[in-house]
Amino acid sequence: QVQLVESGGGLVQSGGSLRLSCAVSGRTFNDHAVGWFRQAPGKEREFVASISWSTGSTGYVDSVKGRFTISRDNAKNTVYLQMNSLIAEDTAVYSCALRGPCIPAKCDTVEVLQGRYDYWGQGTQVTVSS
Repeated sequence: QVQLVESGGGLVQSGGSLRLSCAVSGRTFNDHAVGWFRQAPGKEREFVASISWSTGSTGYVDSVKGRFTISRDNAKNTVYLQMNSLIAEDTAVYSCALRGPCIPAKCDTVEVLQGRYDYWGQGTQVTVSS
């Protein structure tokens, strides 16, 4: 049974930082990719960032480039989202998702469509106060 569990959310002031974690269990994931998505109140869920588990290739939505960094720790089966210079517009429920298996070239592709992801975590709330 594949499971994804997010943690690290919370309340932070504008300009602050948070690091989200996504612990993945249930199988090996060398041929998978992990994405972070977020959903703000009254808005649709949107892609934030993704990483290929085998190559470490990453991609980001324009609004977070230069502020957020996605990374993975293969030994811990965990993907991180380091969020710096947070602004009120980053307030949302953040969820991680898994897709695959895929060949490296496909896993390296930045997939923004949530329907392409097969497994999802429960989400963690991030609130940025202005």
